[in-house]
Amino acid sequence: MAAPSPNGKFHASSFDSAPSARAQDDITAPVRDALRAAGAPRPVVEYGSRRLLIVVAVMLASLLETLDSTIVNVALPTIEGNIGASIDEGIWIVTGYIISNVVAIPLNPFLTKMFGRKAYFVGCIAGFTAASFLCSTAHALGPLVAFRILQGAFGGGLIATSQVVMRETFPPESIGISSALFAMALILGPAFGPVVGGYLTDNLSWQWIFTVNILPGAFAAVVLGAMLRNPAPAQRLRIDWTGIAFLALGLGSLQVLLDNGERNGWFSDPQMQLAGGLALAGLALFGWWQWWGTKSPAVDLHVMRLRSVSTGSVMALAFGALVFAPAILTPLYSSLILGYPAFDSGLLLMLRALPVVVLTPLFATMAERGFNVRYLIGGGFVLSAGALYWLATSMTSSTPFGALGSALFVSGIGQSMILVPLIVGILSTTPAELNGKISPIITLCVQLGGSIASAVAIAIFDRRTSFHSDILGATVNLQHLGLMGLTPTSDTLHRISTLVAQEASTLGFADTMLLVAALAAVVAPLAFAFPRVRSTT
Repeated sequence: MAAPSPNGKFHASSFDSAPSARAQDDITAPVRDALRAAGAPRPVVEYGSRRLLIVVAVMLASLLETLDSTIVNVALPTIEGNIGASIDEGIWIVTGYIISNVVAIPLNPFLTKMFGRKAYFVGCIAGFTAASFLCSTAHALGPLVAFRILQGAFGGGLIATSQVVMRETFPPESIGISSALFAMALILGPAFGPVVGGYLTDNLSWQWIFTVNILPGAFAAVVLGAMLRNPAPAQRLRIDWTGIAFLALGLGSLQVLLDNGERNGWFSDPQMQLAGGLALAGLALFGWWQWWGTKSPAVDLHVMRLRSVSTGSVMALAFGALVFAPAILTPLYSSLILGYPAFDSGLLLMLRALPVVVLTPLFATMAERGFNVRYLIGGGFVLSAGALYWLATSMTSSTPFGALGSALFVSGIGQSMILVPLIVGILSTTPAELNGKISPIITLCVQLGGSIASAVAIAIFDRRTSFHSDILGATVNLQHLGLMGLTPTSDTLHRISTLVAQEASTLGFADTMLLVAALAAVVAPLAFAFPRVRSTT
C-alpha cells in the first residue's frame, strides 16, 4: 500500500496497479482476517444482481442530491407566497442548503473514517430523506430554512461518497463505466430539477418537491444498509474542530456573498464587505491550518501536490461553470424574452442532458481502454465553447425552439466528453487508497465552480443589460429613422421603452453566454497539462 513520504510526496510505487478482483478473491480467510484486524482496506467489488442493486441505490442517492440543488429554485416564489416570506428572506431556503452542502462535502473522508463508510453513507441517505419529509411539513420560514440546512448537510455526504462507492464496487479495469454512471447522476440532476420542480409545483403543491424524495431515499437506504460492505472498519480519530470551524466560516461566507452579492450591490454594501472579508480570512486560515497547522487535518490538502489533482481541480471548476451558468441563463432567457412556460424552458435543458445519457458510456469506454483522455477533455471544452458561441449568436427576441435546442444539444455532447475522462484521468494516475480524499475535492470544485459562475453570470448579465439599455435608449427614439412619423403618445413611448428593455436584455444574455464560451476555450489547452493515462484494461 502506498503512503506519502515524510516530505508529503508519494513514492513511485504508489502508482502500481491495484490487484484484480480475481486476485483479491484468492486471499485466504486467515490473511483476510489479519488484514481486517490491522484496519487494511477490504475488497468490496461486487458482481451480478448484488452489484446492480447497489448501483441503482447509489445512483438514486446521487440523483436526489443533485436534483434538490435546483428543484427548489422554480418553486421559490410559490413557497415565499405561501409562508409569507419576502424575496430577501426566501433566498435563505436555497442559500442555507448550499452552505451546509459545500461545507460537508470536503469533510467526507474524515467522517467516513470516523463512522465507517457504510454507516456514514446510509446515515446520510436516511438523514437526507428524513430532512426532506420535515421540509414538506414546514409552514414557516424559520423551520423550513433549518430543515433545508439539515438536508444540505446530509446531502453533502451523498455525492462524493457515491463516487467512491461506485468506483470500488466495480473492478479496477471498469473505472470508465463506474465513472460514467456517477457522472450521469451528477449532470442529469441539475438538468431535470427545474422541469420536475415546475411540474410538481404547478400540478400538485410545493411540498411535493420534498415529498418526492422520500420513497427513493428509503429504497436506497434499505438496499445499501443490507448490501453495502465496508472497505475498512471505523476508526477513532481526533476531531479537527479548528479546521472545521475555518472551513465553515470560509465556505459559508463565500456562499452568502455569491447568493446575495448582486442583489445587495456587492462590496458597496457593508454586509457583503463583511461576508467577503470573512470568506477570505476563513479560507486562508483553513488552508494554512490544514497544510501546516495540524497533524490530523479534517481535509488533507496535501493531495493537491499531485499534478492530476491540482490540474483536475481547475478543470472541475471550469466544468461546473459550463454546467450551471447556462442552466441559469437559458431558462431566464427563454421565459423573460421568448415567453416560454417553465416546462418548455425545462425541455431546453433536457435536450442538453440527452447526449450525456447516450454518449457518456461511449466516452467512458474509450477512456478506460487507453484513449488519450487529454484529447477527450480538451475536445469537450472546445466543442462546448463552440456550442455556447452558437447559442449566444442565436439569441434574439424571436429565436425558434429548434435553434436553441440544437446548440444546447451540441453543448451536451461536449459535456459528456469532459467529466468521465477527467475522473478516469485523475483516479487512474493517483494511488487507489487516496480516492476517498480526492473525490470530495473534485466534487467540491464542480459545486463551487457552478456557484461562482452562476453568481458572476447574473452580475455580468445585469451590467451588460444596463450598458445596452443606455446605448439603445440614446438612439432608439421618435427621431430614429424607423420610428419617424409615430405619434408621441404615452402608449407609443411605453412600447418603445418595452422594446428597448427586451432588446437590451437579449444582448445581455448573449454577451454573458459568450463569456462562458470564452472560459471554455481558455481552459481547453489545460487538458494537455494533464498526465498521460495508462489503459486500465
